[in-house]
Amino acid sequence: MRKAPRLFRIALEVGNGAKAAKFYERLLGVAGRAVGGGRHYFDCGGVILALVEVSRRGSGGNAGPEPAPENVYLAVANLAAVHARARSLRCLSKEKVHDEPGGAIVRRPWGERSFYALDRDRNPLCFVDARTLFTGRRD
Repeated sequence: MRKAPRLFRIALEVGNGAKAAKFYERLLGVAGRAVGGGRHYFDCGGVILALVEVSRRGSGGNAGPEPAPENVYLAVANLAAVHARARSLRCLSKEKVHDEPGGAIVRRPWGERSFYALDRDRNPLCFVDARTLFTGRRD
């Protein structure tokens, strides 16, 4: 059997790399690092969360960064602390998730305790209590 590939980096487009990096440092509670080329990297347990600064495209006033199409899921040891930081940054989701407030810490139907947030560039994030991760495995 072949060895599966290893996910090592996921990139999110942002409009202002320096401001986005400060936001993520406050939200995640860890320092990022500028790596050049308008990128900031955050080490997230073996996977790099990369913020990639993109400028406005074209002269027609097209928006610069495109939000990620799906949530980026982050397992955290202290969900309440991250939730408090997200609340202070005013980035908690206002959407409903399975008829529950997305921005509230809720036990989801699949068993995870989580909340949802949006960064300043509308990238969707989900923070999950690491003790309740559901990976689809039964081992």
